[in-house]
Amino acid sequence: VQLQASGGGLVQAGDSLRLSCAASGRIPRSDVVGWFRQAPGKERAFVAGIADSGTSTITTYAISLKGRFTISRDNAKNTVYLQMNSLKPEDTAVYYCASVNEWRLVKIWSKYSYWGQGTQVTVSS
Repeated sequence: VQLQASGGGLVQAGDSLRLSCAASGRIPRSDVVGWFRQAPGKERAFVAGIADSGTSTITTYAISLKGRFTISRDNAKNTVYLQMNSLKPEDTAVYYCASVNEWRLVKIWSKYSYWGQGTQVTVSS
């Protein structure tokens, strides 16, 4: 199984983008899918995570991004989305998605598996 992020591009500050994370194989619905980003010269940082708890969907966000970014999941398409609004130049980074099997690990990138190549998001001022 591999998760491939797509949908990045060059946009202006204030614009929106929707990233997609498509799985090449089936990922258990209970598994967490997380978005991370890495800017040049910086460590990989948590963006958002999503999982199905059985009766509901649970999400979490980096505190600084909550309100601008929204993560969602289409199980029929085996795809997770990241809607990014009001983009800022500091959102410029390569965005990755990956999967981990425990919600308590959602913000720890080193615990994730199935990383894809990432998609570049560049926000100009």
